[in-house]
Amino acid sequence: MRLMALDKCQSGSKLGKTIFHEDGRVLLAQGVKLTDTLIHSLKKMSIYTVYIEDEASTGIEIVDSIPEELRAEAVNVINDGLNSIAKLKDDKPNIQNMMRSDRAIRGFKKIFKEIHKCLNDNRAALNLLAATKIHENHVYTHSLNVTIYACQLAIANGLPLKDIEEIGLGAMLHDLGKLYIPSEILNKPGKLTEEEFEMMQSHSELGFDILRKIHEIPLPVSHCALQHHERIDGTGYPRRLKGDEIHKYAKLLSVADVFDAVTSHRVYRPPMLPHEALELLFAGNGTQFEHRQVQLFKESIAVYPPGLTVKLNDGRTGIVSKYNFYAVGRPEIRIIKDEENQEIKPYEIDMAAKENLTVKIVDSDTLL
Repeated sequence: MRLMALDKCQSGSKLGKTIFHEDGRVLLAQGVKLTDTLIHSLKKMSIYTVYIEDEASTGIEIVDSIPEELRAEAVNVINDGLNSIAKLKDDKPNIQNMMRSDRAIRGFKKIFKEIHKCLNDNRAALNLLAATKIHENHVYTHSLNVTIYACQLAIANGLPLKDIEEIGLGAMLHDLGKLYIPSEILNKPGKLTEEEFEMMQSHSELGFDILRKIHEIPLPVSHCALQHHERIDGTGYPRRLKGDEIHKYAKLLSVADVFDAVTSHRVYRPPMLPHEALELLFAGNGTQFEHRQVQLFKESIAVYPPGLTVKLNDGRTGIVSKYNFYAVGRPEIRIIKDEENQEIKPYEIDMAAKENLTVKIVDSDTLL
């Protein structure tokens, strides 16, 4: 199967992967043939790309980095937990509130252990594009995605389990403050006014102010909420911290946060593909983000995930058929068009093989 822009799908195209709601409900099952009505409905739900099955991509498997059941459970845990903790802002401290927050933190820790085990057992490059979903609240799904990316990056850093678990908890809680931002600002399709932008930026301190008062939460975890928008050159917010003034957890988290933000659907823009998002991170490499974190992140994700259509420097077009675990930027490609852009009988090349080292991907898009 292959990833295709919904605008390029025609009536009769066969859906290659099930489309889920963020809570795990099946909305459109694998194998369904798309109609003009279904395509129009998916566009209204802000779905930009889908996986389809066709002859050229037969046999190309798309593997979810995290099982769908675990993703759905994690979204529900994050949803319930964030809302429980958010209520502490206006409530006076009491035994009931303490029990509520304690229950939420236990839920976060339990689900993160399952995520960590899943990633640790399956040391493949992350591909969160594999799951096509319809989201109603990006705070919860974004928090989960950032948790997954941050966990993978923490593992790549070789950090001890205690640090990994604290980073995971910090990732789940990092956007708590957004629950206090009006939805019309969070979901505004146009540019924010100066006043709205200031309100949006306040989410970092709003979340921190709640988390630092919860005894079950280590202070470094609270600083994930406060500092995930800080940048090592001092251009971030809310306190314009520089270099080592920023906690090491927040430096790691900022990379995961930006990557997921720009590769996710938003009402005000379409998502970037992974290689485009990495280019954005590398543009800030050593200035906004730590070089080590950006480099390790590149090695941890599927830069060119299976199913993606790519163009090579010699003019050939192909579909990524498999990523190489030890050379994620040089996947295996199924060539489907020759140098003259003519369709041919498909054949495979391995970009990591010696004979193909001069071959480079020069364009990567679902529209090719």
